[in-house]
Amino acid sequence: MDKATLTRTIVLVIALVNQFLVIFGLNPILGTEQLWGEVITMIITAVAATWAWFKNNYVTARGKSQKEVLQRNSLIK
Repeated sequence: MDKATLTRTIVLVIALVNQFLVIFGLNPILGTEQLWGEVITMIITAVAATWAWFKNNYVTARGKSQKEVLQRNSLIK
């Protein structure tokens, strides 16, 4: 696993744990109001999930070209 993948995974796990805590009424972000904490948590979770999804899928034209090269060389299915 490279550093970028590890970073994306860690950020996503932290965002999901934070979201879990907010759901159960715990305020994981110290010093914030409950509603503000929920807004921040939703933004962090959405950004982290989108970032992890985008980087791990071939959604751009360049990514699709890379996937074709990998498939031609039998490096992925």
